[in-house]
Amino acid sequence: MQAKNTVQRNLRKERVGVVVSDKMDKTVVVAVTDKAKHPVYKKTITRTRKFKAHDELNECGIGDKVLIVETRKLSKDKNWRVADIIEKAK
Repeated sequence: MQAKNTVQRNLRKERVGVVVSDKMDKTVVVAVTDKAKHPVYKKTITRTRKFKAHDELNECGIGDKVLIVETRKLSKDKNWRVADIIEKAK
């Protein structure tokens, strides 16, 4: 039973994005950008998606590059948490 839980924990989604808002307590909004080719026109499209992530110590600031990891539901629309601050904003 223990091994089964270990396998599931390793399959958590991870995203790298930029903090765009830190006004909430223990929560940051992270914008994750990815590029994809349009299926018909073959033009590269930039897609941005925003996620609310849990930041327990309020360490993140606007412009920081962070790694977020999927976790259990923490509130109505927050089910990601900040795993690591990759680069602090200048």
